[in-house]
Amino acid sequence: MSITILGIESSCDDTAAAIIRDGYLLSSKIANQDIHKEYGGVVPELASRAHMQNIIPVVSSVLKSAQLDPKDIDAIAFTRGPGLLGSLLVGTSFAKGFALARKIPLIEVHHLQAHILIHFIKSQTYSKKEPKFPFLCLLVSGGHTLLVVVKDHLEMEIIGSTIDDAAGEAFDKSAKLMGLPYPGGPFIDQFASSGDENRFKFAKPLIPDFNYSFSGLKTSILYYLRDRLKEDPDFIKSNINDLCASIQKTIIDILIDKLIKAARQTGINQIALAGGVSANSGLRKRFEKEAAIMKWEVYLPELRFTTDNAAMIAITGFYKYQKGIFAQQEIAPMARMDF
Repeated sequence: MSITILGIESSCDDTAAAIIRDGYLLSSKIANQDIHKEYGGVVPELASRAHMQNIIPVVSSVLKSAQLDPKDIDAIAFTRGPGLLGSLLVGTSFAKGFALARKIPLIEVHHLQAHILIHFIKSQTYSKKEPKFPFLCLLVSGGHTLLVVVKDHLEMEIIGSTIDDAAGEAFDKSAKLMGLPYPGGPFIDQFASSGDENRFKFAKPLIPDFNYSFSGLKTSILYYLRDRLKEDPDFIKSNINDLCASIQKTIIDILIDKLIKAARQTGINQIALAGGVSANSGLRKRFEKEAAIMKWEVYLPELRFTTDNAAMIAITGFYKYQKGIFAQQEIAPMARMDF
């Protein structure tokens, strides 16, 4: 018997819905919030208000695209956390109401675990490899940087994480220092493509085990730009390509060095990327280069699944449905949530 899951994602500033049937994606829609670009970052109150405006049209759109009726949905999965509490509350409330009205199971999903499970979405138009368990996943996003050993669809262990800032934040804050628009990561990637990545050197932290740190790098970039601008007010504009390439290389070096160390110590050669920063072209190229050297079998997410989306929520809900792991109506969203 088929299992059809409606997924809802509202952890930050994207309102998303998707429908998965038996592991296959039928429909996926995302409503973005461009208003935050004016403020150089996500404004939580504006985000939650926009979610309230967008969630019903987005859900209606995925149902129409999949040619389904609400009665065809077997369960609804939603992001419980982590994320912005106001934004999460909108998605959680909608999911609870939908489940109650339809008398169907309610499934809570951890946002970060869902990013990893994006690799298990099946396509009706082409075949794709799925990681074999156990595999090692480097999860890099605007708010999180993790090294995770994935033992099963629903059993994961964090072996490394950032002790301060995330890699995505390092990209965005560096971009802001150079006067680039928000979100800055894609702009750095764009300028870096025609720059000399070895021209400028920035600090790399010495953090034990598999943990990361990016606050020192941000400080190094801040002071370097401050000193150069005193000498030449046009320094950033004149060197933007090389600056972006050098910053990007430094961040990627930090990420990949720990990934190599983790792969060696765990003995795992099934390696995956996930999260918004996994869309970075420099990171993807370096990842594949190291894979050839280390003889890894690697898994890169489709670009459309790198940023926040509801397909990852729905596929996680699909695996939880199979195990009978359901939530109660009393459940509440959590801004911070254990993995």
